[in-house]
Amino acid sequence: MKRLLLSALLVLGMATPALAHRGHDGLTVVEIDGVSGAVRVEHRFAAHDVEPALVSIAPGAQPSLDDPAAVAALEDHLAARFRLDIDGRTVALTRTATDLAGDNIRIRFAGQVPPGSSAHQITVDLDFFPGVHDDQEQQVNIRSAGVTRSLVFRPGDAARSVRLQP
Repeated sequence: MKRLLLSALLVLGMATPALAHRGHDGLTVVEIDGVSGAVRVEHRFAAHDVEPALVSIAPGAQPSLDDPAAVAALEDHLAARFRLDIDGRTVALTRTATDLAGDNIRIRFAGQVPPGSSAHQITVDLDFFPGVHDDQEQQVNIRSAGVTRSLVFRPGDAARSVRLQP
């Protein structure tokens, strides 16, 4: 009886990690330096959420983050499907770093607040991995001058804006 109970507990214990991560999500952090005008964007994902998307994002590559062609296609996908507007003008972003560490993916971009902008009206438009995960959620945290505003995007959502007070 003890063996049966112990076996059942072991099986339940192994199933717990699988139950802990049922949804598909990511985090994007946008930091705007009000003094220098520097803009930093970091997209964070779990590799197990991204790798299924590589089939459609990088059809000529292996659907694995071990394949440099797949990683390059992922970087291009994020650059093409993320737009940041400040006071009605699009911020040109350039990829600066990609960190792959176990199940953690971080891809960074940098830009500059457009000349003449005050960085008060921030608009974000993104649609990562369309048709891959119907429950994909991407939280976007926008930080400037000690203030953070958050937006949440789901597949097919339209662009969203936040206003940062001076």
